[in-house]
Formats: sequence, C-alpha cells, structure tokens
Amino acid sequence: MKVKKFVAPSMNEAMKMVRAELGRDAVILHSKEIQTGGLFGLFAKKKIEVLAGIDPDPLPRRASEAKAPASSRPAGREEADGLLAAELREVKALVRQMAGRTSSLLYPPPLMDAERRLLQQGLADGYIRQVMDRLLERWYADKKERSAAAVAGWAKEAVRDLLSPLPFAETAGTKKYRLLLGPTGVGKTTTLAKMAGRAVLEHEKKVGFITTDTYRIAAIDQLKTYAHILQAPLEVCYNADDFRAAKQRLADCDVVFIDTAGRNFRNPHYVAELQQTIEFDSETETFLVFAATGKYNDMKAIYDRFSVLPIDRLIVTKLDETDTYGAVVNFLLESRVGVAYLTNGQNVPDDMVEASADRFVHLLFGADRW
Repeated sequence: MKVKKFVAPSMNEAMKMVRAELGRDAVILHSKEIQTGGLFGLFAKKKIEVLAGIDPDPLPRRASEAKAPASSRPAGREEADGLLAAELREVKALVRQMAGRTSSLLYPPPLMDAERRLLQQGLADGYIRQVMDRLLERWYADKKERSAAAVAGWAKEAVRDLLSPLPFAETAGTKKYRLLLGPTGVGKTTTLAKMAGRAVLEHEKKVGFITTDTYRIAAIDQLKTYAHILQAPLEVCYNADDFRAAKQRLADCDVVFIDTAGRNFRNPHYVAELQQTIEFDSETETFLVFAATGKYNDMKAIYDRFSVLPIDRLIVTKLDETDTYGAVVNFLLESRVGVAYLTNGQNVPDDMVEASADRFVHLLFGADRW
C-alpha cells in the first residue's frame, strides 16, 4: 500500500490533491485540522492534514503462470505478497499511533458502517479495535467480495468469536436449588416465575418456592400468586433456621426456586445477611440478575459486591427497554462470566430465552430481538 500525507487549505482541496496523485481508488486513512505558520502561536492559519493510501490491484496472472507449480513460480510474487503483508502491518500501526481511539475516518467507507454501529451500541474502544483489525485484514485479503453485506457478515463473525469462549446456557439449570440474587428493580421475582413456569410446563417438574424477601409484603404476595397458579408450595424464611427447615419441607420437589430481597446492593450488610441466611452448597445454582438498561459501571459494581458469593451465571433482564447493548457485552467480556437467560418483557413464562453468543450478535447489529 502506498501511503502519503497531504496538507491543504480545505478538505475539498485536499481531496483534489489525493485524487490527482493517488487516483479515485485512494482511501482516506485519517484527517485532522492543523495550525501552520504564525508567530509565537499568533496569526497561524488553519489547514487540513489528510493521510491517504492506495492499494493497487496486482496484475492478473497469466494462464501459464497460474498452472505452473509453486516451485517454478517467480520469487518476485512471494516477495510482493510479503511486502503487501508488511505494508498492511505498517498501516495498522500508523492508524493506532495517529488515533487515540477508533475513528471512522481511519477505514474504507464500507467498514465505517460496521464501526459506526458498534460505536452507537456503546462497545468499548478496545473491543471495537479488535473487530476492526479483523475487518481490515479481510478487506485487503479478499478483493473480490467487498460488499456491504459481506462486511456486515465479517463484523458479526468477529463479535461472535469474541463472545464464543464465554459459558452461556449449555450447563445452566441442572441443580435442584436455583437462587436469584440482584439489586432492587431488576425483575428477580418475575424472572423466577418464568423459570419455574418453564420447569412445570416444558419439563413437567414438581417445583417449590422459597423467599427470603421479607422486606416487601408486595413481593411475597406476588410470589404467592405465581405459586398458586403453578400449584407449588411456598416457604417464607426470616433466618438460617427457617431456610434449613424450608428445604426439608420441600425435599420432595424436583426443583426449588429461591427468591431474595432486592435491596441497595451498595450496602455491604445486604450481602452479609444473604451469607448468614442462605446455604450456598453444591446443590445450589446461583444466578446474578441485572438489567440491560443499567450503566457499565453499575453492572461492574453489582458484580463486585456479589462476587463474594458463588455466582454461576448471569441473567440479563429488560432487553425490551433499551436499544443499546454494548455495556452488557463490555461487562461480559471483562468479567468472563456467562449468561444463562435473557428476558424481554413481563409475560410469564414466555418472555425469556436461553442466552448465546449469536443472540448478542443479533442484538448488537439490530436484528430481531430473538
């Protein structure tokens, strides 16, 4: 790739210079406003500095050359391939040096749409850069297929590869006691009812409920309603003795769903009370619930506060109340904790699905909710 810097009084003038020297296929890699001339910082003139590059297609191979064995091909072609790879590495390094963060001015136009989408979704700069590095490599490696649809497919594949190592729903929901933790207002009780409803309707399990949320009468009444509909027993616990007795009374249930109080997670006494009341043993699967509408810093704070407890999976709620999911993805990639379920409404038990890398890709790129 041939890369050159141009300085002009305006962007229009700069583009004329780029086209005159590099041709119409040139790509704008970076542009910025600079100050030139003047004295002691005074009377300086504003100009535009543009970094542009051109990647000329190699000459088509002759038929005889294409049929020739690798050992008989000219060494010059291997050298050219090596030079092209080296130039691509140099351009990527230059891009990083000139931009403190990802900027759509750095990429060919078809790649800008993918980058713009990820920026709008709030994906962190470091993860966007990883995705764009993949796209840039494929852009220069595959000169035949550079359509918008192809680039979108590359971007989705790159994001999917980032998320795929995380544990999602494959091993979730296998233990008898399934406990939901989380701050107030994230929809723990409704989500618990969805999980119980699926266990009864889809898997014909006998279920029971335990609640330690004795701070809100309305919460107990809500869970009583769900328990009545599912014809399931409900136990209310105030302390560790109540909890152990409740487990004994529900011993004949296939699955027991445990609801906890939704209080201010920033209060360290809240988590201490949970530790004193609930038995976190090998038969218990613990889900931390937070809302997709939350900020990244809040998600991290919630996780940090509850991380003293054995968290197995996350559940993300309220996906229907936002259109941006980058904060959730940022948190997952940093914490390396997988998600078991996603919820997108209040309907019990319908508005819940098992989480996967593909579902997050669909959400980030604006496809159907599920």
